[in-house]
Amino acid sequence: MPKRVGMEVSIGASEAVRLANVDAIAAYPITPQTHIVEHLSEFVANGELDAEFIPVESEHSAMSVCCGTSAAGARTFTCTSSQGLALMTEIVFIASAMQLPIVMILANRSLSGPLSIWNDHTDVMLVRDCGWIQAFGENGQEIFDLTLAAFKIAEDHRVVLPFMVNMDGFILSHVIEPIEILDQETVDKFLPPFKPVYRLDPDNPVTMGAFAMPDLYTETKKYQDERLKASLPVIEEIWKEYGDLTGRYYHPVETYKAEGAKTLFITMGSFGETASTAVDTMREEGEAVGLCKIRLWRPFPYEAFWNAMKGVENLIVIDRATSYGGPGGPVASEIRSALYTMENPPKVVDFIAGLAGRDVAPGDYKAMYKRAQERIASGDIAGYEIYGVRE
Repeated sequence: MPKRVGMEVSIGASEAVRLANVDAIAAYPITPQTHIVEHLSEFVANGELDAEFIPVESEHSAMSVCCGTSAAGARTFTCTSSQGLALMTEIVFIASAMQLPIVMILANRSLSGPLSIWNDHTDVMLVRDCGWIQAFGENGQEIFDLTLAAFKIAEDHRVVLPFMVNMDGFILSHVIEPIEILDQETVDKFLPPFKPVYRLDPDNPVTMGAFAMPDLYTETKKYQDERLKASLPVIEEIWKEYGDLTGRYYHPVETYKAEGAKTLFITMGSFGETASTAVDTMREEGEAVGLCKIRLWRPFPYEAFWNAMKGVENLIVIDRATSYGGPGGPVASEIRSALYTMENPPKVVDFIAGLAGRDVAPGDYKAMYKRAQERIASGDIAGYEIYGVRE
């Protein structure tokens, strides 16, 4: 039977990786990701996890090793954050192009400079177009569940792509929450052993990561894009299977008190829980407001998003990263693009908030709602506004 335990979310994430019976772990410690790999190294050292834990000299090397172990047929895990991801990025693109089903937890953290170890989504937006499946967890239980499901999704022969689970640094990673830990027998029923489609084998040689001339490169990128988009129904199928097993169901787009709402907040990650509290209060005050949470960032779930927008007049997007010199934050820019072909699309007001871990409390959502109403009434909804900035 599953048991609910109070534990640090990073420890819960490492428990999910242990239960997945990974074969290889390669990672370099960086705040706020460190506790995940630290705990996994203890599992390996104590004989609780039969895996190779490979210490490396950098994040670039970590992903390079992961590509090698995954290509050789090992179930592979890594995690990183911020500057570590920036250093790793060269190989992150290679992992998806080579269709290596690596699972990585990204403990989201701002990028320098100035130097900051605190949370926002600057790092994940650096690699939003890297070809990985990317999902966001809202709390510790979701991180545990999404990590376990990520292995099955990534390794499914209809997918065979790397999977990135985004976990807000410190806000989640270092917080103690109640997490229901599944037993090994249950996980084994859900997650079968890894059976690679292709693997490096001296007896059956294959080519991986080959050079391509211009007359082939475009076709490989087209195939890569189609492969990622085709993963969406498989993601939904496996999340449903996980829900049938545990009672916890996940969807690419999830709404809260959206029925009858004229205005929806749009969030990703841990902001969803705080926004829910704000929505509860505003509903009690008679405001027709709700919440839309984007769980699956890549592939972007257009149909589910459009369905959630029916009857909605206004969107308040909470971006947690800046697109310098651009028309808005990364999420708002994509949402405006997604709404372009929609008949009578809702108006979009974009706020950038919570950079480098600055607190965004329920009252701040009420303030952003009020400010959005003012901007909509005046017709000033272009661009973005950095919420709470001190002039």
